[in-house]
Order: sequence, then structure tokens, then C-alpha cells
Amino acid sequence: MTGTSLAGRTLLISGGSRGIGLAIALRAARDGAQVALLAKTGTPHPKLEGTVHTAAAAIESAGGRALPIVGDVRADDDIDRAVEATVAAFGGIDIIVNNASVIDLSGTLDLSPKKYDLMQDVNVRGTFMLSRAALPHLRRAENPHILSLSPPLNLSPTWLGAFPGYLLGKYGMTLATLALAAEFAADGIAANTLWPQTTIATAAVRFALGGEEMLKRSRTPEIYADAAHRVLTRPSRELTGRTLLVEQVLREAGITDLSGYAYVPGTPDSALQHDIFLD
Repeated sequence: MTGTSLAGRTLLISGGSRGIGLAIALRAARDGAQVALLAKTGTPHPKLEGTVHTAAAAIESAGGRALPIVGDVRADDDIDRAVEATVAAFGGIDIIVNNASVIDLSGTLDLSPKKYDLMQDVNVRGTFMLSRAALPHLRRAENPHILSLSPPLNLSPTWLGAFPGYLLGKYGMTLATLALAAEFAADGIAANTLWPQTTIATAAVRFALGGEEMLKRSRTPEIYADAAHRVLTRPSRELTGRTLLVEQVLREAGITDLSGYAYVPGTPDSALQHDIFLD
């Protein structure tokens, strides 16, 4: 069903115990969607809030149906189990949200091989393999979407030389998504990416980009969720193969006042932190 609601549709989201993934799940839940979460955090983390189970409870409270799946997007068996469990519980899959991601902004010489492999395995391989596993079910969906939370391909030397390991991981997510859009266009499966123009108040921003001070210069995950909702309710054959920006999506939908999304109420747009990979 296309239109303005995700009621009755099934989303499978990688990650989602907290932050942007959970915000997207809760926005869908308010429509009455079914949401399956494939996430590693089955028990409380010493530094991070929330588990896949607390996220599922929040989804149910918001009006949706939830399926928490403890697993690792790096593991093919976990991916297959997540897809099978989602289909068994909800009858199919309409939407894949590739949210799981690892960030490390180290330069080339400071980046450990282990962390490089982790970023490639989660960001690139996880995006490709989860999407791949769901494709037979997306082909049967009425309005199928793949949405990856990754940036436009900006080849400016500023970004190419900043933190190449992380860039390869995030651009790999984008390339995988655009490739799927082209390959499965005839099937009507939309595949797009979505990235914010400002930093978003998440644990990743707190721990990797600048602590509490950076949070104060960020927007809330809800802006990402509202933009994702706009994308995922669009007809899949009309919007695919795009690298979309959160604020652009909302403004094109007529939402021009974004002040309500500031992490610190009243923060002017001019004081917000521009996100990476965007000039």
C-alpha cells in the first residue's frame, strides 16, 4: 500500500536498539507497522542505552508489532535466520533499512586492520548481504524499499583524504545500494540512501565526534526518522537510485521549519555542526 502510511507493512532493520534505527522503527510503529530488529545488543551494554528487547517493547508501546532478533549482520546464518523469522512472524518483508554501521575516524596509518575489517564487514558486506537475503521477499511486496543510511559519493580530496577507512565503508554502503537499484529496477524494488546535512545526536556522535559539546550542535534522530518515513511511503518505482539528504527530503515535502529537531531547543541552524562527507 502506497500513500502516507506504513500501516500493515513489515520492516527489517539492522541495528535499531537505539539511536537512528530505533527512531525509524518508532515512526513506522506509530503507523501500525511490523518491525523486526536484527541487533547484537541482547543484554545491556555498559556504555550504551537500550537492547533489542527494550527497543521491541518501545515499538509495541508506539502501536506497532515487534520482533527482536539477537544476531550479527556480519554472520550469514544470522541474516538468514532474521529473514526467515521475519517472514514467519509477519508474512513477508516490504522494507529493508540498512542502519547497522561502525565508525572509526582514524587516519590510514592509525587504523588497525581489525577495525578496518569490522567496518567493511558491517557497513558494506552487511548492507549487501541483508538486502540480498531479503530480495526474494521484496520482489513479492507491493511497494518494496531498501534504504541505506549512507552518504552521497563526494570525491572531493577533502573527504577522500580525511579518514579513508571509514570512507570506504560508508561509500561502499552507498555503492551497494545504487547497484541494487540498477539491477532490480525492473522488479520495482527501490533502493536509496539517506544522509543528514547536520550531525545527529547519537552515541556515535558522542563517542567518536566530540562528546556532549557535539551533541549540543546536533539534531535529534527524529529528523532522520521523519525523512525516512517520507521516502519509504513513496511509490518504489518513482523514487530509486538516489542519494538523498534528510533535510532536502523534508523541505521537498513542505516541511521548512526544522528548528523543532534541534537537540538543544532554540539552537539556530547556523550553530549546528555540518555532517561529514558534505561540502
